[in-house]
Amino acid sequence: MSQIVLYTLISLDGATENPHRYFPETGQKHGAPVFDHALEELESQMISRQNAVLLGRHTYDQWSRYWPTSDEQPFADFINGVKKYVVTSSPLTGDWAGAEAVSAPVRAVVSDLKARPSGDIGVHASVTLAQSLLREGLVDELCLAVGRVLDPVGPRLFATVAELQEMELLEATSTPSGSVWLRYRLHG
Repeated sequence: MSQIVLYTLISLDGATENPHRYFPETGQKHGAPVFDHALEELESQMISRQNAVLLGRHTYDQWSRYWPTSDEQPFADFINGVKKYVVTSSPLTGDWAGAEAVSAPVRAVVSDLKARPSGDIGVHASVTLAQSLLREGLVDELCLAVGRVLDPVGPRLFATVAELQEMELLEATSTPSGSVWLRYRLHG
């Protein structure tokens, strides 16, 4: 059975709005944040296990305008080639290959996707969707690329968690730039 893997770029204090701020190497560059080689490798390993992605509508609207013409590897090839399920109540605009609108309640969407014989299902960015999945206990694994900053701006990934959730540490890796990669299995 597939598992839901929530992957987020985050500041040390849980901000999720502007990943460029959490990875200072990015500077004024547009597009994806710049990672050091170790963080790039860890992200590559994670996405290699994913055969589908679940996105929120806002992320889809932003990413469908950016990623189809991006050459930022390895994420561009991954996100452009993977099946994308977009949680939305309205038809999708644009023509991003592999994108499909899903409008059922999120618990039903997750149940359907997890029953399919495939790899992991990634949840990338999509903070509102991520918060909903965490609140509902639907996340199996949490992957965090934690930047070396505190950022008082923006929504917090864990702001809507209603009760204590126990996690099992699967991986904790510091990187040459001072960022940290964390992987946890959630016990729902």
